Amino acid sequence: MEILAANELTSGAAVYLDKHGEWQDSLQAARLFGKDETEARDAAIAASKATGRIVGVEIEEVEDLNGHLIPKRMRERIRAAGPTTIAWNGETFGRQHLDEDGHVSI
Repeated sequence: MEILAANELTSGAAVYLDKHGEWQDSLQAARLFGKDETEARDAAIAASKATGRIVGVEIEEVEDLNGHLIPKRMRERIRAAGPTTIAWNGETFGRQHLDEDGHVSI
């Protein structure tokens, strides 16, 4: 199974395309594409790129573990969960969400 992952341009947040064609910051809301849905997946990529709101669209393989989507790549697991650092100068960091404009992930 595959999902589409990207970054929202204004916030830098990791986002996932849902079944309604909207980008959500929850990996669990992602639309699943089967191997036989490449045309629909590619059309969704093209439509997303045309908005100018989403950058870095990638196809990510996931597995369903008891109704919970788990990315196969460690990189995407980290992007979905948030920073791997616990604290910086006493400040803890959480996952970035849509439309937060305080900073942009690099």
